[in-house]
Parts: sequence; structure tokens; C-alpha cells
Amino acid sequence: MIRSEVLKTLVPMISDELVVCNIGIPSQELHALDDQPSNFYMLGTMGLASSIGLGLALAQPKKVIAIDGDGSVLTNFGTLPTIANNVADNFILLIIDNGSYGSTGDQPTYAGKKTSLAAVATACGCENVVECRAEDTAAEMRKALDGDQMTIIVSKCESGNAKNPVITMDPVVIRDRFMKAVAS
Repeated sequence: MIRSEVLKTLVPMISDELVVCNIGIPSQELHALDDQPSNFYMLGTMGLASSIGLGLALAQPKKVIAIDGDGSVLTNFGTLPTIANNVADNFILLIIDNGSYGSTGDQPTYAGKKTSLAAVATACGCENVVECRAEDTAAEMRKALDGDQMTIIVSKCESGNAKNPVITMDPVVIRDRFMKAVAS
């Protein structure tokens, strides 16, 4: 399974949740699958979906799902110790680990080589870390949504991108409609 196929399995259970989605192609894929005002599409700022998601979870009581990529987490390595030391039990971080920088041409990441992001998250002090096959991601997400514990899911999938158009929605519109979803 590639990332877009993983996202497709998640749509039925995350459509009504607050979702912060990784930059570039992951946001385009989620937008094409299920555009919702409760989705915050990152159009820039590589590596910050997890940080923004954590901040949002700490600031309000609704469940927050941050969908990040292995490449983005590797570019913001400080996010994992920050998450470990600022526990928000309404926060789920889904790292879709395809072993590549998918939005820039599928160059390999170190997570596709020797580095285990699940092991790194655990070493940073994150207490509920699950690594799973792409096919098991929906089941792990369901457990995390049903639970009351901050969860990090590392979904190991194949590299590859679905072909979708860029998101033409103005970033201010994305922000404003997301803020309304947070407030409702």
C-alpha cells in the first residue's frame, strides 16, 4: 500500500476529527479523498504538522490527529521529545513512513534505511508508540481514537504518490474554516 491508500482507509473514521496534514502531496491526497473544514492542509512549513497538531491538542479538548511523514519528522527531530514532554491525551500522531521524501521526488530517507522512528519516539519518552504495517493502520487508528492516551502510530508503507491537483484554496481560507471547525 502507498500513502494515499492508507489515507483512504482512514477517511471513514477521521472525517469528523480535527486533522493537521503534512505538506505537499499528503495534503493533496487527503484533500482529494475527503475535503473537510476540519482538515488543516499544510501548504508550506515542512516538518511542522506534528508540532501544530500537538499545540492544538494542548489548547483545546477535542481529539487532534496530525498526519506527518517520515521525511518531515526527520527534518523537525525536536518534535518527538517535545511531544513526549508535553503529553496531550487527545493527540494522535500518525507518521506515514514510506521511507522517502514523497513530495520532492521520492528520495530515500534514513527511516527507510536504519533509523526506526518508533524506536526514536520511544527513546524520546513517548509512552504509547505503535509501529504497524500499512494494512493495519486503520485498526490502530480506531484503537487510538477509542482510547484516552496520546498515541504515536508509525505506519510502514511503500513509497509512491497518487496523482492529484494542487490545492488551490487560499491558505487564509484553509485557516479560517479550520478555526471555525475547532470552535464548533
